[in-house]
Amino acid sequence: MTTATPGRLASPGNKLRGWAGRALMAATSGLLLGVLTNLAQGWLPGAWNQIANSGAIWCAVAFAAGALSYQRDSSAQAAIIGLGAEAGLVAGYYGYAEFGRGSAGNLFYPLIWFGLAVVAGPLFGVAGHWWRRSGDARRRVAGLAAFAGLFGMEGLVYAWNLHYGPQAWTCLALFIVAPLLMARTGKERALTLGAAMPCALLAYALIELPLQAVSA
Repeated sequence: MTTATPGRLASPGNKLRGWAGRALMAATSGLLLGVLTNLAQGWLPGAWNQIANSGAIWCAVAFAAGALSYQRDSSAQAAIIGLGAEAGLVAGYYGYAEFGRGSAGNLFYPLIWFGLAVVAGPLFGVAGHWWRRSGDARRRVAGLAAFAGLFGMEGLVYAWNLHYGPQAWTCLALFIVAPLLMARTGKERALTLGAAMPCALLAYALIELPLQAVSA
């Protein structure tokens, strides 16, 4: 009987299969969550159904996928894992719209969301990895500030564009509570809260304003 040597266990092929498998798992999870968000739009009452289709919720999936990546994974690998999660969400959402509801509508919107997934997936996959795995406080703060900024952006949309008061206050609460609960130290909490507002404004300018333009 032969036994595996430590060198064989740590071979590049094994490492590749390991993180590639996690990327595939993230994509599969994203696919299922995409179907769920489509269904949730019909389950949630009134204006709350917007939550299921929010950019913040979708990007949070990529953040979670990056946070669940391994310590030994590189930022590039976390980016691919985040991309898999985000692309899976788009495929699941519009796939169910096409085959479960009968029509996904104009292909323009799936292409727009897939284009955003290509950018947001890697970005928030890395943000999640930095927050959970990095030994550098600056990276942890940047990753968590980007995550909190998502809910700040969403709060701006609900307050300024849609005029949905309860949803805006809910997002504002998440914008504040996430750094308070998820940062490691008091200093990191303060720095994250300070950085989260510029992140929210930047996300609003780079994501929400172009989406409004193409939807007009």
